[in-house]
Amino acid sequence: MSTRFYSRDHQWALKEGKRIRVGISDFAQAELGEIAYVELPPIGKRVSAGEMVCSIDTLKSSSEIYSPASGTVVEVNNILRQEEQCAIINEDPLGKGWLFVIELKTIDELDGLLSFEEYQRFIQNG
Repeated sequence: MSTRFYSRDHQWALKEGKRIRVGISDFAQAELGEIAYVELPPIGKRVSAGEMVCSIDTLKSSSEIYSPASGTVVEVNNILRQEEQCAIINEDPLGKGWLFVIELKTIDELDGLLSFEEYQRFIQNG
């Protein structure tokens, strides 16, 4: 069974064995608006928790996306390389709109992330 965690930076992390699939939360995509372009990280990039990994451009702004955990980028959602396909993040941010996959340095880092219920309380309390 896979478990989805959330960061306070509004990224989700779906645990898949020793890897996590990362995307932005539904709350984040609603706040950003229509997504026009995604700059994906290179495969093999080593990242630390809280480090900027990629960016998302909308019609009104650009937002940095941070890694929810430390590890190595092993996969990216190549569909998003085509600008006309970036809208998939608006349509399905928790599914087909994922951004990248990280091979975790240590699984323990996921302990610092929020459960769905904790994340809901976090966004409600501002």
